[in-house]
Amino acid sequence: MQHENFMREALQLARDNIEAGGRPFGAVLVKDGQVIARAANSIHLDCDPTAHAELLTLRRAASVLGTPRLEGCVIYASGHPCPMCLAAMHLCGVEAAYFAYSNDEGEPFGLSTARVYQQMTLPPQQQTLPLRPLRPAGEEGLYVRWQAHGK
Repeated sequence: MQHENFMREALQLARDNIEAGGRPFGAVLVKDGQVIARAANSIHLDCDPTAHAELLTLRRAASVLGTPRLEGCVIYASGHPCPMCLAAMHLCGVEAAYFAYSNDEGEPFGLSTARVYQQMTLPPQQQTLPLRPLRPAGEEGLYVRWQAHGK
């Protein structure tokens, strides 16, 4: 039942965002049964293409918890997370993610990221966005320098 309550909160954020002129996406991040952070998609306000509800929620949670690692956290999202958001969840250690509406349900409304997921299955050289290595002559040692600084 607690899972449903957290999802209802994410869905209410999405509904409120629709009323505010935004997209139907909201997210809530929970740790140990407590809401740590919540956000709605704010692309329409910020003109920031990365201002997805999930990413904003991750950023706020990391700030509240004082760490970029979010192990033990669970995220509830109104829609199926896009590859960018899902990758961020993996990178910061989110334990689990739940969504209410699938990519299939979003497709008729232009809200599916299934095509991006499909692109991500291809080797980088075969994706529609060119990704090519380019290191200027004489450039070397960036990662060694980072390691030398105790990272």
